[in-house]
Amino acid sequence: MTRPATHIARLLKWGRVLARHGALRGIENDRNAPAQVKRLCRIARFGARQPREPDYAGAFQEIGPAAIKLGQALATRPDLVGEGPARNLLALQDSLPPVPFAEIRAVIEGTFGTPVETFFASIEEHPVGAASIAQVHRAVTTDGRRVAVKVLRPHIREKFARDVETYEWAAAHLEVLGGEAARLRPRAVIANLKRWTLRELDLRREAASASELAEAMKGIQGYRVPDIDWDRTNGSVLTVEWIDGIKMSDLAALDAAGHDRPALARKLVLTFLTQAIASGFFHADMHQGNLFVRDDGAIVAIDFGIMGRIDRQARLWLAEILYGLTTGNYRRVAEIHFEAQYVPAYHNVEEFATALRAVGEPMRGKPVSELSVGQMLDGLFAITRDFDMQVQPHLLLLQKTMVMVEGLATALDPDINMWDVSAPFVKSWIRDELGPEAMIADRLRENLGTLARLPALMRRIEEKFPPKGGAPEQAPLPDVDLILGLGEPRKRQSNHWGGYMLAAILGGAGAWALTYWSFLS
Repeated sequence: MTRPATHIARLLKWGRVLARHGALRGIENDRNAPAQVKRLCRIARFGARQPREPDYAGAFQEIGPAAIKLGQALATRPDLVGEGPARNLLALQDSLPPVPFAEIRAVIEGTFGTPVETFFASIEEHPVGAASIAQVHRAVTTDGRRVAVKVLRPHIREKFARDVETYEWAAAHLEVLGGEAARLRPRAVIANLKRWTLRELDLRREAASASELAEAMKGIQGYRVPDIDWDRTNGSVLTVEWIDGIKMSDLAALDAAGHDRPALARKLVLTFLTQAIASGFFHADMHQGNLFVRDDGAIVAIDFGIMGRIDRQARLWLAEILYGLTTGNYRRVAEIHFEAQYVPAYHNVEEFATALRAVGEPMRGKPVSELSVGQMLDGLFAITRDFDMQVQPHLLLLQKTMVMVEGLATALDPDINMWDVSAPFVKSWIRDELGPEAMIADRLRENLGTLARLPALMRRIEEKFPPKGGAPEQAPLPDVDLILGLGEPRKRQSNHWGGYMLAAILGGAGAWALTYWSFLS
């Protein structure tokens, strides 16, 4: 168990780095920051020379790998760190000095228990990318295929465990202060960070995520996920097919290759919506370094360490919220927030709808280039405070990814209107999911599920009321009132066990009848 003094020493050390990059100034000037936090910031920056403009991303990169992941998490929380710092933190791209190849070779051979040459005919010593958790090397397999080999940094798991423990300690103490600090749920932020990181530290999970996403997007034209080489993949090493393409951030190269940038922007938005809303499983690290464009115009995604998952009900709410905002149906958007319990029930639906209108109306019908992101976020954060809305941890990844997708789409096409691109897709999906066919399918699925549980119920009844003399055909039908806890058992005449079969048949017929009656009504 780490002592509090150790946590405080680490925080002060990191605070000095933040101070040198001017990153503590915003916290001290924030009227919502607790007094205890401001005091710690003053201690950390004492005697430090601060630059004119804060560089939050630079500070987190200097602190180390775990801080980079924390910074990426905080980039999704402008309500917690402010709109300016959040946008600066989006620049974090995991870029770090590479580990010497000798150490990378040791990791590969140590985890596979065999020389590198067993799997690879050649492997380039200089990495093509060095991130906070792993680095990637180009290689050729022994059977002649070109691949990318991703290898965890040595001892990275231990380093993350140590730093995240201090984050958890700090978040717990911050939340105890109450007020705005408690509403923003810093412990939930760190819990999400820890969950994301643990997934990233097992490269088998990343391989499985890539495989699952490829399966979900199989029928979508113009989107690719690299194939996994499972024979050369384990918890510390991931091998995938090599992708030739242009980084989506290289606009000059895209233009030189003749790609239609506005079409790419629309495709990017629609493939993200397909993942998030249609399948509920999406690539949650869609920065420009993880997206390539092939010669045929297909978008290829890499790096699946961070993935998001949304259940069907949350996706229905999300789709209705997006569609309501695009059409100006603020009343329905407000109702969904109350149905989902995002807003406490003691608030007024009409007042919340009016507050949403104040934020939504200025955005409708305008390209992203004409919107004031800061003004919009200020309005949204004011709503969350006024209506006591707590942060929803399961939506943090979605929020982060939406910001990334919007930034990339805007870079590709400054005149893109995100609402106009999203609305037809969302409308179509809502019609498919909430239309008559979907309703009858849902009820059939639910009622057939009930029917499928009947045999297990029969077995439990038999166990509770075993037949006498081992003759099932003479067993008495158990008293329903007793099973339901409504009274004492009554005396009954013996019944044939066929009664159970009759009950099952009637139950099945009832389920089908109920489904069609519900649909017709």
